[in-house]
Amino acid sequence: IPSPVQRFISEDRLPHLLLYGPPGTGKTSTILACARQLYREREFGSMVLELNASDDRGIDIVRGPILSFASTRTIFKKGFKLVILDEADAMTQDAQNALRRVIEKFTENTRFCLICNYLSKIIPALQSRCTRFRFGPLTPELMVPRLQHVIQEEGVDVTEDGMKALVTLSSGDMRRALNILQSTTMAFGKVTEENVYTCTGHPLKSDIANILDWMLNQDFSTAYRKIMELKTLKGLALQDILTEIHLFVHRGGGLWGCPWVGQHVPQPSDTHHLLLSTVDFPPSIRIQLLIKMADIEYRLAAGTSEKIQLSSLIAAFQVTRDLIVAEA
Repeated sequence: IPSPVQRFISEDRLPHLLLYGPPGTGKTSTILACARQLYREREFGSMVLELNASDDRGIDIVRGPILSFASTRTIFKKGFKLVILDEADAMTQDAQNALRRVIEKFTENTRFCLICNYLSKIIPALQSRCTRFRFGPLTPELMVPRLQHVIQEEGVDVTEDGMKALVTLSSGDMRRALNILQSTTMAFGKVTEENVYTCTGHPLKSDIANILDWMLNQDFSTAYRKIMELKTLKGLALQDILTEIHLFVHRGGGLWGCPWVGQHVPQPSDTHHLLLSTVDFPPSIRIQLLIKMADIEYRLAAGTSEKIQLSSLIAAFQVTRDLIVAEA
């Protein structure tokens, strides 16, 4: 439990809470831990009302069950009741507007905790009645010890690069990290980097390096053929390939310490063998390439043909290559 919330509980001054942030960062776990601290096991059912997005939480529920729960006082226990509204950003505007009056009216004996992913979907009137806590994506320092605990308890075989892959692919979502760990263990037995990437259907770093190599060093038809073969063989989505390549171009070359990065200065005669050192593109050329990739990503989101967009991606890289050679 975050220390400010812990202090609220120990001083018995819990305000209305609004917990927001990406999924798998511990919002629901935090408020449930608070509720377990506040109430004994046998009081829990009468003192806590938890409603999730899967439950109906339209205006009728706010005016009915929520209102009646909040308005009834507890006879034997001093203190307040707790209403937890999980995924509150799924509530309609009308329901949120009805809720603001309920919150205001029954503050004396009820505390509300709203949990959501997107703060902007909660009306300002509710935001101003709550104390807000943002739950950011979890850092590797927080995730690794927890993952190691689970690995130890479950007796799973995980390599060091497998652990790195888990943390990278879950991007701060603990729930997702545990799901990937479980599915990889069930599918392969051993959790290595390659197995994690294969299990999630994510392109391997070596695959991305190959794709970049082909786009920069092969002629158009060869590059297209090889990438299509790899996509079919591994079941890769162009969207994922594009995301990975974008990271590579965006940050500059040498991202994965490829042995051939940064070894080579392109010569005019090297038209067909422009090694990946040139992923460290000159700024003006890199800008053009990033704009092209953004266009392709937009078109993919609109549901266009992957084959045509793949051609466009290769073409963008080959134009870039020719520009670099011309400049050299």
